Amino acid sequence: MKCDLLIKGGQVFDGTGAQAQVMDVAIQGERIVAMGKDLVLSATQTIDARAMVVCPGFIDIKTHSDFTLPINPKAESKVRQGVTTEIIGHCGFSVAPCLTGKVKLLADYLNPSAPWLPFKDMDFKTYLDTFPRTSVNAGMLVGHNTLRLMAMGMEQRAPSQPELQHMKDMLTEGLLAGALGMSSGLFTSPGSYAKADELKALAAVLASHKASYFTHLRDESSGVLDALAEAIDIGRSSPIHVQVVHFKCSGLDNWGKTHQALEMMDQARLEGIQIDCDAYPYTAGSNPLKNILPQWVQAGGVQAMLERLKEPHSRQRIRQDIEKEGLNNWGRIQSWDAVRISITPHQPEHAGKTIAELAQLQNLDPIDALCDFLIQDQGATRVLITSIAESDIVALIASEHVLVGSDGNCVADYGVVSQGMPHPRFYGTFPRVLGRYVHREKVTSLAHAIHKMTGATARALGLQDRGLLKVGWYGDVTIFEPEVFLDLSTYEDPHRYPQGDRTTVIVNGQMVVDKAQHTGALPGQVLKRALLGSKL
Repeated sequence: MKCDLLIKGGQVFDGTGAQAQVMDVAIQGERIVAMGKDLVLSATQTIDARAMVVCPGFIDIKTHSDFTLPINPKAESKVRQGVTTEIIGHCGFSVAPCLTGKVKLLADYLNPSAPWLPFKDMDFKTYLDTFPRTSVNAGMLVGHNTLRLMAMGMEQRAPSQPELQHMKDMLTEGLLAGALGMSSGLFTSPGSYAKADELKALAAVLASHKASYFTHLRDESSGVLDALAEAIDIGRSSPIHVQVVHFKCSGLDNWGKTHQALEMMDQARLEGIQIDCDAYPYTAGSNPLKNILPQWVQAGGVQAMLERLKEPHSRQRIRQDIEKEGLNNWGRIQSWDAVRISITPHQPEHAGKTIAELAQLQNLDPIDALCDFLIQDQGATRVLITSIAESDIVALIASEHVLVGSDGNCVADYGVVSQGMPHPRFYGTFPRVLGRYVHREKVTSLAHAIHKMTGATARALGLQDRGLLKVGWYGDVTIFEPEVFLDLSTYEDPHRYPQGDRTTVIVNGQMVVDKAQHTGALPGQVLKRALLGSKL
């Protein structure tokens, strides 16, 4: 028997949560063709994996790499973490459907997240069919905010019946084209204007196509438990899988609520509701700067917001609202040192500075400094917000049911995507879980952590023939030295790949990372819903 790749003598974790076994793994074409001890095969290439972990490629269930994959198809910051599949189109933000005459509307709306991405009018089928070749597999979601923009712009009201039907029709087109489901971003306009009946109507469409609902909760701070109850109720209204993405209890007043939230999801599962959540292992999150402002500031779109920010009385109202309620969706922070400029297309010299530092530099009140910066950056600024308790992160990583998602883009240390100071999770999420929380702090076992990143995630997504190392399944494989594979990316120096000069990553049977070096291969596939139907 012949094979293309033979991985010899590794500590094989199959992704089920079982402990490792020393064995060989053989890949022919895209698939695993044999597994066992001391396989005797003729191989085109042999990898000596002794003293190394061999496991399924990591599935990043929560990313925004749709904003970078078209201009960074090698996906360096993700694939060098061991990621072989990314799920994109989250938080209600998707680059399709984009209707004729509304390209600028969508481009302006997504500018803080995708300032360098070209937009064009296209339906979801065209989007999937023309997606470029990449180094990682990609599964796409239809964004609810995008649907609302296309159907009714930034109107702060319930949709009319024709507008709701338009959203349902566009969602149906996306699902028939192969989208895995719909994402919502209920924390920011226009998604925040949607009431429960609108979301349940769209959930019914998802249920009719056996598709899933992925939600950025309406509130991740003071109203987080109520927002979670809303997501559970949507799952109760239709037989759909609900994925609560990048779950957190943000803001000083909400630390410790994670345990109650996990109990709520456990109870929902006992009722028969299909619900999971994912989280990233950092105390800071990331968002467009505009999104931390009260929602009334953002009403009407970017240009209306920028005009509003020029008005002294608006700034005073912003100041009063934040003093009373904290940051929109983020809650109370210790100080403006907790908000750091990450990416700023028009003022790159300020990347890395905090709002407190900007205010001091310009001898301004922090709100005035923030508003001035947003105006000068045309609303396109992204920030890092330190607002999460380390004890809550530990609880999430230890939980049996919490998956791992980076909430990050695939970027690189060169070119357009190397600009700014992105969140270190873009480069370090998966090795950070393994290095810090498994190897050093022993929050969970290596077998369990790998399961959360592979088999459990594939089950939540309904992926077919992926997520496990199993004969006949796709050859998505990550190989690393467990004591060496560590995250190096920091808030101050984010553009750093993980440590480990023997790390190897295989996607659909092709070597993409060979001893920590990218091979240039682009074997990734678009994972359409028609290819789903889990065998896990």
